[in-house]
Amino acid sequence: MPGVFGLVLRRSAIGVVIALLLVLAPTAWMRVAAHGDVTTGAEGHQPEPVALVFGAEVRGRGPSPMLAGRLRAAVELYRRRLVQTILVSGAATPPDDEVGVMVRVLREAGVPASAIRVDAGGVDTRSSCARAAQIYRVRRVILVTQAFHAARALWTCRAVGIDGTAVGVPDWGHDPTAIMARLTVREVVASVKAVLS
Repeated sequence: MPGVFGLVLRRSAIGVVIALLLVLAPTAWMRVAAHGDVTTGAEGHQPEPVALVFGAEVRGRGPSPMLAGRLRAAVELYRRRLVQTILVSGAATPPDDEVGVMVRVLREAGVPASAIRVDAGGVDTRSSCARAAQIYRVRRVILVTQAFHAARALWTCRAVGIDGTAVGVPDWGHDPTAIMARLTVREVVASVKAVLS
């Protein structure tokens, strides 16, 4: 019996390791594919027509710290003339009007209304990329999001015909560890879903 128990235990351990590898493989693959195309700031980017800023949580009339970081990065790209247009993509359903908050923050930072385009139907990464390609005819882009999300965002946009680079706004060490741990786990699941869909 001890031999049988040991065999079952070893096989179970091997099964767990294989399952973990399968779950983590899409995230690793996306990171490898994005290597060299994701920076933490405006440096290293060639000019592109559009910056696509993904929506995130808003708090009342203001952006969450994560969204504020994305908007600061987009403003920096615009000020450096690395993009001509900023496309904000997110939800616009009450009470969380992501795109409304994003437009207001960009305008307050000095970005003219003529340089801002609004996609109120970008409720997730896939829809933001697909709508940017299909509705707004975007083909080249600088994506703006957090570092943990940048590789999947770039992979998803490339899958629908948009190429470019990404600014991965720093997250670990800047945002609470508990939030980053939860978001990282969610990102792994989302990466698996993106590959399978």
